[in-house]
Amino acid sequence: MNGEEKEPVIRLRGVVNRIGGRVINDHVDLDVYRGEVLGVVGGSGAGKSVLLRSIVGLRRPQEGSIDVFGEDVLNMEGSALRALQMRWGVLFQDGALFSSQTVAENIQVPLREYTAMSQPLMNEIAAMKLSMVGLPEDTARKRPSELSGGMRKRAGLARALALDPELVFLDEPTSGLDPISASGFDELVRGLQKGLNLTVFMVTHDLDTLKATTDRVAVLVDGKLKVGTIDSLRNDKDPWIQEYFSGPRGRAALA
Repeated sequence: MNGEEKEPVIRLRGVVNRIGGRVINDHVDLDVYRGEVLGVVGGSGAGKSVLLRSIVGLRRPQEGSIDVFGEDVLNMEGSALRALQMRWGVLFQDGALFSSQTVAENIQVPLREYTAMSQPLMNEIAAMKLSMVGLPEDTARKRPSELSGGMRKRAGLARALALDPELVFLDEPTSGLDPISASGFDELVRGLQKGLNLTVFMVTHDLDTLKATTDRVAVLVDGKLKVGTIDSLRNDKDPWIQEYFSGPRGRAALA
């Protein structure tokens, strides 16, 4: 990524999220630049997914502003909001596929929601997206229950890419996967990001994924956000950050 041409695709200022009186995100400021992969990490309950859900409009923060592609998402509605939402895709944990639908029908959900495409064209697009994420053609006719965990993640990613988004949100994309499947998914994400010039906002706890895919890392600790490269954060004085990056698992993953 060219450091001289940084364009913020996501811009958060003073974002506060409270749950049950507890501050989860405490006046968070963040810029996510076009073409980068940003990894968001933190302990269990630190507010990583809460922050993601706020950006994509599934949770309204109590305070602060959120701009995506220069648009104030907290004060948009109707056709303007729908047009903005077409520019991003979301992969939720475990794919979040509809169990009653085939994989092809799952991929076509955004197409039905946001477009008036014919069924034959939607079928073609679903087949193309399956190919992009490395799934065989016959996956289209299967139900999510017939897929392995890694295949469900890939099918969920195919759905996230259905509308050719510029920005992709990934929520714990390698959670629950074996090391080989997780490594394959990391390679897929990085390849797609480069090939499609995607901006990626990724919530994860996986150090191997951070090393393999991210340009920068944002760490949520006590509601606050610290952003940097892996190398810079390894020298941070916060005890949780030190343990995460420089503890036994961190040293092994980042060696």
